Amino acid sequence: MSDRDTAARVLDEHGTSHAADAGITLADTPAPLFQLLVLAELLSARISADIAVAATRELLAAGETTPAHTLEASWQDRVDALGRGHYRRYDERTARQLGDLAAQVRDRWQGDLRRLATEADGDVGRAAELLQDFPGIGPTGAAVFLREVQAVWPWVRPYLDDRALRGADRVGLPGDAAALADLVDGDDLARFAAALVRVSLLPASADPLAR
Repeated sequence: MSDRDTAARVLDEHGTSHAADAGITLADTPAPLFQLLVLAELLSARISADIAVAATRELLAAGETTPAHTLEASWQDRVDALGRGHYRRYDERTARQLGDLAAQVRDRWQGDLRRLATEADGDVGRAAELLQDFPGIGPTGAAVFLREVQAVWPWVRPYLDDRALRGADRVGLPGDAAALADLVDGDDLARFAAALVRVSLLPASADPLAR
C-alpha cells in the first residue's frame, strides 16, 4: 500500500475532527472560533476526548456560543452543563476558567479571535504563545486549537504536532509534517491531523486501519 493509500485509509477510518464531533461548524468568523477555543480548553484537562467533546456540546446547547452569551450565563449554569457532559472531575474550576476565557476574548480581542491571527502575523509559534495566554490553555490546548483551525486558517498549515506524528509512525507514514501534508489535499489537513491523533491514542492491540 502506498503512503497516499494509507493516508486515505486513515482519513476514511478516523478523519472526523473534534470540532465536528462537538457540533461546531467551523468557519473564519467570531462565534465558531470562540467555540473551538472552548473545546480546546476542555480538551486541555486530563480527561477523555469523548467527555470533553460531550461537555462542549452541552455548553453550546445551553446557548454559550459566544463570549457575550457565556458571560451572561452564571458559573452554576456552566457547572451544570459540564456535568451533563460528564465533565465532573474539573467542572468547578473549568466553569470559572471559561468565564475568564470569555472575558479575555471580549476585552483583549474585542470578541474576535481573527484579531489574534492578525497579531500572530503568520507566525504559528507566536499564535501558540498567544493562545497559551488564555486561562486553562497550555501547550496541549494550543495544539488542539491549531490542529483544528488550520481548516479555516490556511496560514497555519501544515500543523501536525507530536501527537499526530506518533500516529503517523504507527501506520508507517513519514515522520515529517511537510511530507505528510503532501499526502492529502490541503483542505483535508485538519481532518488528517485529527485522524492521526486518534490513531496515536488507540490501544496497542487495535488495528488502526481495520475496516
